[in-house]
Amino acid sequence: MTPFIRLHSADDVLIARSQLVGGARVESVTARGLIPAGHKIAAHAIAAGDPVRRYNQIIGFASQAIGAGEHVHTHNLCMGEAKGDFARDYAIGADLKPSAPTRSASFMGYRRSDGRVATRNYIGVLSSVNCSATAARAIADRFSRQNHPQALADFPHVDGVVALTHGSGCGMDGEGLGLRVLQRTLAGYATHANFAAVLVVGLGCESNQINAWLARSSLREGDSLKVFNIQDSGGTRKTVEKGVALIRELLPLANQSRRQPCDASHITIGLQCGGSDGYSGISANPALGAAVDLLVDHGGSAILSETPEIYGAEHLLTRRAVRPDVAHKLIERIKWWEHYTAVNEGEMNNNPSPGNKAGGLTTILEKSLGAVAKGGTSNLQAVYEYGEAVDTRGFVFMDTPGYDPVSATGQVAGGANMICFTTGRGSAYGCAPSPSLKLATNTRLWQRQEDDMDINCGEIVDGTASVAQMGEKIFELVLATASGRLSKSEQHGYGQNEFVPWQLGAVM
Repeated sequence: MTPFIRLHSADDVLIARSQLVGGARVESVTARGLIPAGHKIAAHAIAAGDPVRRYNQIIGFASQAIGAGEHVHTHNLCMGEAKGDFARDYAIGADLKPSAPTRSASFMGYRRSDGRVATRNYIGVLSSVNCSATAARAIADRFSRQNHPQALADFPHVDGVVALTHGSGCGMDGEGLGLRVLQRTLAGYATHANFAAVLVVGLGCESNQINAWLARSSLREGDSLKVFNIQDSGGTRKTVEKGVALIRELLPLANQSRRQPCDASHITIGLQCGGSDGYSGISANPALGAAVDLLVDHGGSAILSETPEIYGAEHLLTRRAVRPDVAHKLIERIKWWEHYTAVNEGEMNNNPSPGNKAGGLTTILEKSLGAVAKGGTSNLQAVYEYGEAVDTRGFVFMDTPGYDPVSATGQVAGGANMICFTTGRGSAYGCAPSPSLKLATNTRLWQRQEDDMDINCGEIVDGTASVAQMGEKIFELVLATASGRLSKSEQHGYGQNEFVPWQLGAVM
C-alpha cells in the first residue's frame, strides 16, 4: 500500500490515503508540511497560472507557484479563467457504447393494479400549502408506531403513514414557474408507486388550489386519492378527525398488498452525494457508478441530478448522450444555472461547502468530476426538468439544485423508488416513501458512524476491494433493500422532514 493514490498518469496531484507529515516520501517528491487525509499533494512543480489536473481533467489553476510536494488546496488553487485547454469539448455522442445483453435479476416488490412496482407500501398525507402542514402531521401522528404502537397492529403489510409537508403553496405567482414546479412535485408523490393511497390536505384560500392542481395534473379523487380543505371541514380539530377517519378507510385497501417476485427492471434509483470528501470520486461514487451500470444492464433506471454539482464535468455526460437533443437539453440547463446564479448575485463556484473543503475538495470542478462518477458509464438516454415523470429506462439526468433534500425530492417525484446516497463527511438523511442507502467513502467514517451507514466503500481506498467488487455489493444491497430490508435511515425514522420541493420565483 502506497501512502498516496495516483488516479491518472497525467495528473498533477496525488491524493493522500492517510495524513502525511512533512518529510514523507511520495513517489519521487517529499511532502512539504502536513497533508491531511484525502487532500492533494503536488506531484511536481506547477507554475502560477498553469492548469492543475486530477482524473486527467482540469480542476482549476494555480493561483501562485506550487512546489513539488506542497499541499494543493484553496490557498493556491482557484477556478481561473475558461481559456485554452480548459474549454470543455462536448463531443456529443463520442463515448456511446453498444447496448449490453439484458441480464435478469429479481426482488420482492409490490405490484400495483396499473403495472407500477413499489419497494415500500405506505399511505401518504400531503399538504397543499404550509398552512395545512400542522393538520397533515397531526393526522399522520395518530398512526405513528412510536407514539401509538397499536394503531397499525391490524395492518402488518402497511409500512406506515407518513406526512410530507412543505413551506410553500402560497405567496407566489398563480401562473408562475414556482407553482408549476410545486404542483408537478406533489403530483409525482400523489401517484408514486410506494404509496398505496394518498390523502391531500389543503387550507382553502391558498394559491395552490387543490381543484386546480388536480385538473392541471390530470388527477381525480378515487379509492386511493382523497382531498379536502380545512376551511370546508370546519377548522383544525375537525380536519384532523376527518383525516384520521379517511386513513382508517384506506388502511384495509393498503393492507391487501403483498410482496411478490418482480423484475429488477422496475427499480429506479435516485443518485445523491452529500458531505463529499477527497475520496468521494475515488471510492463510493465510482462504486455506485458500477452498480448503476449493473442495474441498467438488468433493465433498470438511475437518475443523476444536482446540476450545480456536475458543472464543469457536463462534457463527460454529453459524450454519452444517445441523441444531440439530449445533450443540448443538458447544456441548456447548465446555461440556465449560470444565469440563475448571476441574477441572484452568486456564482457556480459557491460549492464546495466548508465540510467538502475540510475533506479535501477545492473547486466545484473537482467536486463535479467526482460527483459525475455516480452515473457510471452507461449511455445518457434523456434529460428531465425537476420533478418530471421519468418515462425512459436506463441512465438519465434530472435538473435539480445540489441541495440534497431538494434534489432527492425531485427524483422521487419523478418516480425513483430508491435513493443511493454517498457521503464522506457523514450526512444524515432519509427519504420517505423511498428507502435511502448511505454509502461511506472512507473506513474512518464507517467506523465512527456505522449506525448511519449501510455499506463501507472505504475498502477501495484501503486496497481490500475493487470498484467493480464494491459495485456488485451495492447492487445486491439494492435488491435486498427493495425487497424489504430496512435501511439504516429507515431504522432511525428519517424521511418525513426531508420532503423539500424546490422553491422558485419571488415570494410575494
